[in-house]
Amino acid sequence: MSGGEVAGILVAVFWAILVSFLALALVRLAQTLKAATKLVAEVTEQAVPLLSEASATVRSANTQLARVDSIAADVQEVTSNASALSSTVSSAFGGPLVKVAAFGYGVRRAIGRKGQPHPEDGTARTIVGKTLPSARRGGRRNRGSKG
Repeated sequence: MSGGEVAGILVAVFWAILVSFLALALVRLAQTLKAATKLVAEVTEQAVPLLSEASATVRSANTQLARVDSIAADVQEVTSNASALSSTVSSAFGGPLVKVAAFGYGVRRAIGRKGQPHPEDGTARTIVGKTLPSARRGGRRNRGSKG
């Protein structure tokens, strides 16, 4: 055998080993593609019902939101009506009620002073050995005083 024949045999063996590795890689790639195809088919089978359920849920949520929107609009209308009613009642009865309250306060104060001396007569108050001038009435009242 010559050197060229040995080199040819070595190249042929090398190519045979290379082709067998490539064939093995292609077989494994085919198995991986089959598994991926099977997985995609299973996911598709499960995803379609999930998507239909999600779609039904979204439709239901939209219906409920429409109801809530109409309720919110009704509440806003009731609030504006209550505000208008409040301002109407306040304007209709507020002034007369304030006048009645002021009149009642004046009557109560007048009845409360009936037995007390008038400040104009110059009487003085006596407190355990001390004589103090009578308090001025009719002006600004002190915070702590009553009457």
